Amino acid sequence: MMLARWHIDARFGHKQTVIDSLSRWFDEIGSQIGWTSDKVRIVTGSVGAKESVVISEVVISGLTELDESWQKLGDIEVHKAWSKELEPYIVSGSQYWEILRIV
Repeated sequence: MMLARWHIDARFGHKQTVIDSLSRWFDEIGSQIGWTSDKVRIVTGSVGAKESVVISEVVISGLTELDESWQKLGDIEVHKAWSKELEPYIVSGSQYWEILRIV
C-alpha cells in the first residue's frame, strides 16, 4: 500500500475555500476514479507546518493504480474546469505530489 499526498499552499485568507473546493472535488470527481471517502482525507498545517498548506491524502495499492487514476482524470472535463476555478485561491507553483510507502 502507498499514500499519495498532494500538497498545495492556499493564498492568505483562502484556506477554507481551498478545503471546501477539495472536499467537493473528492465527492464529485475523485469518486469517479475510485478515490472514495474511505481512501482519502484532507489535512492542513497546524504546529510545525506551514499554516497555509492543504494536503490531500489518498491510499492507493501502488504506482500502477495512481497512474491509472491520473489517466482517467485527463478524460473528465469537469476536472479541468475545477482546476481553473481553484487557481485564484492557491499559491502558483506551490503544488506537488509526494508518494510514500505504508509499512
